[in-house]
Order: sequence, then C-alpha cells, then structure tokens
Amino acid sequence: MDRRDFLKKSAWGIAGAIVGGSILGTIAGSTTGCAPAAAKKRIGLQLWSLRDALRNDPKATLAAIAAMGYTEIETADYNNGKVYGFTPAEFRTVVEELGMKVSSCHIGGGREQDDAWWAQAITDHKAMGCRYIVIPSFRLGETLAEIDTMCAYFNRVGAMCKAQGIVLGYHNHSAEFRVVEEQVIYDRMLAQTTPDVVFEMDVYWVKEGGADPVAYLNKYAGRFPVLHIKDDSVIGESGKMDFEAIFNAAYAQGMTDYYVEVEQYTPYPPEQCVQKSFDFLEVAPYVK
Repeated sequence: MDRRDFLKKSAWGIAGAIVGGSILGTIAGSTTGCAPAAAKKRIGLQLWSLRDALRNDPKATLAAIAAMGYTEIETADYNNGKVYGFTPAEFRTVVEELGMKVSSCHIGGGREQDDAWWAQAITDHKAMGCRYIVIPSFRLGETLAEIDTMCAYFNRVGAMCKAQGIVLGYHNHSAEFRVVEEQVIYDRMLAQTTPDVVFEMDVYWVKEGGADPVAYLNKYAGRFPVLHIKDDSVIGESGKMDFEAIFNAAYAQGMTDYYVEVEQYTPYPPEQCVQKSFDFLEVAPYVK
C-alpha cells in the first residue's frame, strides 16, 4: 500500500464525524476510481474550497485533502490567534503529519488592521511555515488618491512581512479591473506597490473582470509568484479558461506556487469538485 492509499484508508476511518454525510464517502464514490501512486506534482488547495466541511470537522477534512493528493494548503481562517480552532503550532503539526505543508494564508481582508495585529499575525503564520501572507480583498475606493492610500498600507505591511522572511500578497476579484480616473485599478496597484508586495492572481476573476490573465502575466513579469487556479466550478470543465496558456505564461514569469480554489459547486458536491480539480491538474502535461 503506497502513502496515498494509506492516507485515504486512514481518513475513511474518521470520516463519520462529518455532519451531513461523509466527505470521504463522496470522494470514494467519485469517478476517480482507485487512488493512483503518490502525486508527483506539488498542487495546492485554498481551504475556502471546503469551508463547510472544515467548520464541521477540520481534522477529517484535512485528512481527506491529503488523500486526494494535495501537498500544499492555503488557509482562510484566522481568529483570535487560532486557525480552524487550533493554535498555529497545533495546526502545523496536524497538516504535516498528513504529509502536507501550510505554505500560504488569507488574512486581514476588507479593512486596515493596525501594526500590532499584523505583528502577531505574521508571527503566527511564520510559525505555521507560511511563505506568503495574502490579503484576500480590500475596499478599493473610488478615486486614485484612495487607491494610492491603500497601496501605501500594503507597502507598510509588506515591509513588516519582509523583515520576518515572509512575502505579502494581494488577491484580486473582478472589481480591480474597473476604470477610475482613466486608469485600471489593478494597473494602478501594480504601479504604486513596491516589490515587497506581490500579487496572487486569481485567473478566473481576471477574466470575469474583462481582462486577459496571460496578458497581465506577460506585462508584469515577476509580480505573480503565486496564483489561484479557478474555473466556474471544477477546473477545466467550463471550457472558457485557457489553462495551458495561463500555466505556460505563469511559469515563464516566475510562478512558484498555485492553489486550486473552488467556490461554486455544480453539478457535484464540494469535495468531489475539489477532487476532480486535482485530477485535471495532475494529468495536465503543462502543469509541473
């Protein structure tokens, strides 16, 4: 029995604790079939993809994610110094015992946090092993002056992160592609932030905003070391995202990490969408 088979069988033993039906039972009944050999690719998952299951039983859900083949995770929960109810050290132990790593996180979105909050958050996420701390969204403002003020805030936090050996990133949605005072907000943000701030391009939201992710990767090479790989639901099933061109451009400009994010679940349940997304990337020849 290889490691991935072992993880899947072990996870099945605790799956009954998840409310509303076993997450792993659904995975077992998917079209994936028998688990293949241990994944050769370092494929990450943004944990927002399985937010309800994590709320019900984080340990069983993390075991399920490991059984699918994911090796890296990006968190989406930080509250009063805890991550999914665990201390940072506890959470890192749980994840690493399953053969995965916490390499990124989404925290501090929506509004400014003070320096004391950031100092603690950086310490906590450094303890978990994060390479990136990503602000998942922000109130963008309606003038260039407001956008520049936001960028100054990002620059300050980016310097704090850099001092601790972590990189600050910003994750976009579609609103960043609005035009304000004859400038696209996203372009203004790229121009007004220092190299200490990188951008976690969500390729789906770039397209939904009416822009071309490949064009941005080429134009601002080096600013996108980490990406969100997303589709309408399961990666690759909509047919409207050119993932081959996206991955080729992303690698060429310096991408080192990427995370699957599934937000809409059709026609499958969440866990099956996440498994199918992994399966698509695992066999895609252009994904390293």
